[in-house]
Amino acid sequence: MSDPLPYGPVLTRLAEPMRRAFLVVNRRVAAPALRRGGGVLLATPLAGSILLLTTTGRVSGERREVPLCYAVVDGAVVVVAGYGHAAQWYRNAVAHPEVEVTLPGAAFAGRAVEVVDDDARVRAMRVVAASMGVAGRSTLGDVAAMPDDEVLALARTLPMLAITPTAVLPGPFDPGGAATRAVLAAWLALPLVPLVPLVGRAVRAWRRRG
Repeated sequence: MSDPLPYGPVLTRLAEPMRRAFLVVNRRVAAPALRRGGGVLLATPLAGSILLLTTTGRVSGERREVPLCYAVVDGAVVVVAGYGHAAQWYRNAVAHPEVEVTLPGAAFAGRAVEVVDDDARVRAMRVVAASMGVAGRSTLGDVAAMPDDEVLALARTLPMLAITPTAVLPGPFDPGGAATRAVLAAWLALPLVPLVPLVGRAVRAWRRRG
């Protein structure tokens, strides 16, 4: 059985409804946006820095995608399981450590390994918590001000995976990627911007004559 989540009574009661809501939002909005290079726009002081993690389902064998906050610690990309050891993506990555990561500006294949050394856990949890923005502070508390033993207890309840790159993959900002095409379209449309007021005046004049 998983340890109780380290949240207050209100958040603990809301954990399951929030998880179901996030599944819908992640599948329909966040994952497609991150896949197309939208992580640059989604990274805010409120939401923190976000990547898209692709795992292999431990039962289904199918590709599973999940947006997660992340930080870079000692040369690896580190993510934390906010729903503890029961998080499906965490269990998938433990069963099948070969994963894929889409960052705001790049994509790579990597191998996920759980952070188990106590000193590394404390250091990684502090860095990851700082990257999670206002949302992370409201759920985890002020991790930066916590003593090491409290941070370690938090890290033992909310496991972390360190993902080390093994290969570069075609990403959204690489030639031909979705983000590159969007930027090209924006540049091509730029010369048309001065025409917008003229079109508006022409439409208003046509309506007046009508």
